[in-house]
Amino acid sequence: MRAVTVAGKDMLPVLENKDLPVAGLDEVVLQLYASAMNHRDVWITKGLYPGIRYGCTMGSDGCGTYLGQEYIINPGLGWGDSEQAQSSSFRVLGVPDEGTFADNIAIDRKYLHPKPDHLSVHQAAALPLAGVTAYRALLSRARATAGEKVLITGIGGGVALMAMQFALAQGCAVFVTSSDPDKIHKAKSMGASEGYNYKDPDWPKKLAADAGGVDVVIDGACGAGFSSLVKVCNPGGRIAFYGATAGPVDSLNPQAVFWKQLSILGSTMGSESDFALMVDFVAKHRVTPVIDEVIPLDNFESGFRRMAAGSQFGKIVFSH
Repeated sequence: MRAVTVAGKDMLPVLENKDLPVAGLDEVVLQLYASAMNHRDVWITKGLYPGIRYGCTMGSDGCGTYLGQEYIINPGLGWGDSEQAQSSSFRVLGVPDEGTFADNIAIDRKYLHPKPDHLSVHQAAALPLAGVTAYRALLSRARATAGEKVLITGIGGGVALMAMQFALAQGCAVFVTSSDPDKIHKAKSMGASEGYNYKDPDWPKKLAADAGGVDVVIDGACGAGFSSLVKVCNPGGRIAFYGATAGPVDSLNPQAVFWKQLSILGSTMGSESDFALMVDFVAKHRVTPVIDEVIPLDNFESGFRRMAAGSQFGKIVFSH
């Protein structure tokens, strides 16, 4: 079978021929129709992720078939028994475990969930990692409710877009940030109330003028801009962050946090319960993941280059 594998640090992956996987205890072999990229895949090629195993098949997201039924895969392995946080054995599918950028995968059947009927196999492949990350941050951790105002930073990435779609489905008013006017325009066409260029130092004032502040912030960047997120929060607001692509938070006014009774919530992936609830939410509200481009698996290199450039709006999907 074909498999896209880790070649080495600062190298593009390679396409190899591997033996078909053999199902172990409680496992099934899923024939994959489609898989999807995450920023994690680019970080692995740069050597910026722990537990890298060269020659390992990459990929966390996938949709395929087993005994005539179409499934998506929960890529969060070994979460553990606590809903509060993952166990020490938690890991993400695809390095060091064999991943989804292949024609077949052996996977514990407990991680398989029936594909929502309204999604194509490509849309379904785009859902798992971004979907569960967005769901936990927005609904399990920040507990956004109908009528609240939600700010999503860095719109255009897979998690940010899923968080926006979930917030809109939940009945929230959504505001977004990006440095790309075109991405802001696309987000507004999907239902966002307004968008702001985070490179504009006055964007918090503009948001305050438009919205009077927000109740929930979903952020994947942190860095120097984090203090602005505190500024735009209403009293009792919640900031949930799932990544730190802009680096550590160097300057934060603690008085603003405690005086406004803010909650700052870290969030990583999601539990098995979060994943099941996310799939039900997607099916109930008929949420459809945004796809930037569908690329044949044999042309995977173009997907890695596009992801590294950061120009995508939505998920990059490989067709098998």
